[in-house]
Amino acid sequence: MMPQRKNLKWILLLLMVALNVGCDQVSKNIVRQRIEYGETISLVKNYFILTKVENTGAFLSAGNELPTPIRFALLTLLPLAVLGYGLYYLTAKKDLPKLMQIGLSFLIGGGIGNVYDRMVHGSVTDFMHMDFVIFRTGVFNVADLSIMTGIAILLIHSLKHKVVKPASTSS
Repeated sequence: MMPQRKNLKWILLLLMVALNVGCDQVSKNIVRQRIEYGETISLVKNYFILTKVENTGAFLSAGNELPTPIRFALLTLLPLAVLGYGLYYLTAKKDLPKLMQIGLSFLIGGGIGNVYDRMVHGSVTDFMHMDFVIFRTGVFNVADLSIMTGIAILLIHSLKHKVVKPASTSS
């Protein structure tokens, strides 16, 4: 790959990561400034709701009750190491398929958004909730959407490129 094209690829991937982080942080700042803690705003009947909560734990408040040093290690230091490796892998691995690059960019961008919140605010601001009676979510944010989108893209990539091994026959 020509150096100019290689640089453009890195710039585009890092821009995609930055856009995920930026959208997350802008949305959280708006929520922090305009919605009171625990306030509920129904956007689509009672199916899509905005409600501001601060989450000191991980997904669905897992780890919320852990002692602060352990929570810091598990929810800040470990993710920082994984995200750092993810960025290194994304930019250093030359033969990653495009779909995998995009999925990793979303995943890393979302992860950075939530880790940034933990480091700067001491918690993650969550504010979206969906309730379709048979399908309900916890309260989540744009970083969580980025992470889930990244995981979905990586899963699709994995399923598209899964090698089916023929069953071995004994002679």
